Amino acid sequence: MPNKKSAKKRVLVTERNRIYNRFWKTRCKNAVKKLLEAVASKDLDLATKRLNEAQGVLDKAVVKGVVHRNTAARRKSNMAAKVKALSA
Repeated sequence: MPNKKSAKKRVLVTERNRIYNRFWKTRCKNAVKKLLEAVASKDLDLATKRLNEAQGVLDKAVVKGVVHRNTAARRKSNMAAKVKALSA
């Protein structure tokens, strides 16, 4: 347990941030999973739609500071490659 007032405040802020970050990370993972399901079912239209949604979610997570921009760029690149392979 924290002894100082500032340490007690930091515990509260850290917990709030942890929950916020968990929400966004889960949202990113779910968007990617939905895209992978669409790719597995070989539905190009649905995969393209889900790709746009997943990229938007990742971009928002970057703006909010939950995910690093290079991590998001790498994930978006991998997803786009899978959709492109599906269309070929």
